[in-house]
Order: sequence, then C-alpha cells, then structure tokens
Amino acid sequence: MTDPAFEETRLLDGRVICYQPASGYRSAIDPVLLQAAVPAGDGDRVLDLGCGVGSAALCLAARVPGAWVMGLDQLAPLVDAANQSATASRLADRVAFHLGDLLVPPAMIAAGGFDHVMANPPFRKAGTSRPSPDAVKAAATVEGKATLADWVSAAVDLVAPGGTVTVIHHGGRAEELRTLMAARLGGLAILPIVAKRGDGRPGRVLIQGRLGAPAAERCLPPLVLHESGGAYTETADAILRGRAAIDMAGGGAT
Repeated sequence: MTDPAFEETRLLDGRVICYQPASGYRSAIDPVLLQAAVPAGDGDRVLDLGCGVGSAALCLAARVPGAWVMGLDQLAPLVDAANQSATASRLADRVAFHLGDLLVPPAMIAAGGFDHVMANPPFRKAGTSRPSPDAVKAAATVEGKATLADWVSAAVDLVAPGGTVTVIHHGGRAEELRTLMAARLGGLAILPIVAKRGDGRPGRVLIQGRLGAPAAERCLPPLVLHESGGAYTETADAILRGRAAIDMAGGGAT
C-alpha cells in the first residue's frame, strides 16, 4: 500500500495486515468481536456485509483457514484497501472484496449464496446526530439510505437455509435489532458486551440467528472487555488475539 491516506495496522497478534485510513474513521475492536462469533468451518462461504476496510473478513479468514470470504461495501477506497490488505496478509486466494450497495447487491453477491453473513451496521439513525465532515466516518457511523431493517433484510436474503446471520450493534438499539432479527430468523442468541463488570447497560450487543430454525431466543452472560484497571480481561484478550472464538451456542470463549 503506497497511498499516504492509508496506513498499516495489525490484527490478531500481527497475523493480519489491515490498511486503514490514516485519519478520520478507523475500525475498533467491533469487527474482531463480530467475526469471532461466526461459527464458520472449512469450506463455508461467509459474507461480510458493509465490510469497510475488511477487518472482520480478514480476521475470519485467518481464524478459519478453510473458509471462503467475500466483502461488500459502497465506498471504493475502502474496498481497494481491503483487497490490498488481503494480498498483504496472504489471504487473497480465499478473500475478495467487491464494490456495491447492499440494497441492490451485485451479481456475485447472490441471494442464498452464503453459509454465514455478518454485519456491523452504522450505529446512529439518520437525522439523530450531525454526521462527521469526514465522508468515510459519516458512512460508517450514521445510517444512509439503508436503515437497520434494510441491513437485517439484506443479510437474511443472502444467507442460505440453515445458515447464520450475526450482527454487532450499539447496546442502545439491542431491542430494535432483536425484534428485526426475530421476525425472520430462529434460534436467536443474544450476547451483551460490557466495558467492565457491573456495568448496567451494554455498550455493544452481538445477536445471532439461524435461517429456518425454530423461533426461540436466549440471552447469554455478558462478555466483559476490561478489568477494573483497564486491561483486557483474559477472555477478551484471547478473542482479540485470535486464540479464542465466541461460542454463541454455548455462551463462552472457545
């Protein structure tokens, strides 16, 4: 990557190279947590919907060496950077990122074509806050034409019967997301994510459902990110370093 607008970052203890904007929007730990919850196996086809710079897709491909991963995003500079990251991380044989709109996916993003779909939609509703003057950051943090309902609908349309849809979102919209996913998916597992033990309201929520599964849902014990002194908990550290995954079926790190 020679574009000065992007700089190299490392994920999963350095195993993944990810080029991110040098200023403005930068993905945090959410994509790493998201991909860690996807129960992909060898040979599975995974879609990262709204992939941005590809953090989640790249980490999943590194975590599951036999998985095939695609990403879709509407911002060309991020898609270009993501594909260069895949090459730099030696994952380009199994990972590809494509330019397109989730409301009208391109032909290679086929309905029912994926065993798992994951998404990290913008947290804020349009019109509820002033968007960042940085166009990339604004697109990543504030909904555009696609509402949260559109994101869920697109994910469900693209997953194959029996496949999973996994979404990470702001904790304040957990009930909205739960309702949208429960309308079309079964076997929902809801994982609150809190900064520290004792936090009353989760900062993030991970919800996973399976297409065609019976209607059911359960809330898992919260994933705690930080100890009281600020360091990552042992569980969170293992997930972020790629030494553990999030077991949405069993409710813990594996």
